[in-house]
Amino acid sequence: MATASCSGRLSLDHLTIRRRLFVSNHQSQSGGEQLDRVAVSIARRPAILLSVLPLTLIFPSQPSEARERRARKSIPIEEYRDGPNGLKYYDLEVGKGPVVEKGATVQVHFDCVYGKITAVSSRESKLLAGNRIIAQPYEFKVGAPPGKERKRDFVDNPNGLFSAQAAPKPPPAMYTITEGMKVGGKRTVIVPPELGYGSKGMNEIPPGATFDLNIELLEIVSPEGK
Repeated sequence: MATASCSGRLSLDHLTIRRRLFVSNHQSQSGGEQLDRVAVSIARRPAILLSVLPLTLIFPSQPSEARERRARKSIPIEEYRDGPNGLKYYDLEVGKGPVVEKGATVQVHFDCVYGKITAVSSRESKLLAGNRIIAQPYEFKVGAPPGKERKRDFVDNPNGLFSAQAAPKPPPAMYTITEGMKVGGKRTVIVPPELGYGSKGMNEIPPGATFDLNIELLEIVSPEGK
């Protein structure tokens, strides 16, 4: 009887140990699965966050060269290029349209700036009636003698009656430095007195003064020789 009792206890103990080992293994496996699920969940969070963030935050856009040129407030003299008649110019915006050649008739807006004051501008053209100010593009032939286009002919402008004779007078430098520009381009030019307003000056530009000429090429009205 003692032997049977002893063998029965050993069998029970053996079953108990096997059950504990099974439970332990099962718990460790389920715990591992839980850890794996947690790891997968954590790994998914950055991907979800990246998917909802704007692309500009994930990949910051680099400023374009054209934008940097337009935003510059002061341009070192060494970055200016040499133009005809000893003029120096800098392209704030190159433009994407056709290139202007000598002899072409173009329309531009121009501003003559002296000491941060806009002294002469095509954006301040006067109408003949009502003494109103409008932004009237200036039309001229590239390479032609300055002032030849300033006729007394009257034009029925949508804003009123207009004559080129009453338009602001551009400096002689504009008639040559516009060559080579592209439509849509913007160019700033350092204008010396001999190619500007000379010994007389103009408005706030004193006699014998050097000033900045800003040109925006709007349109080529007719190509060279037409």
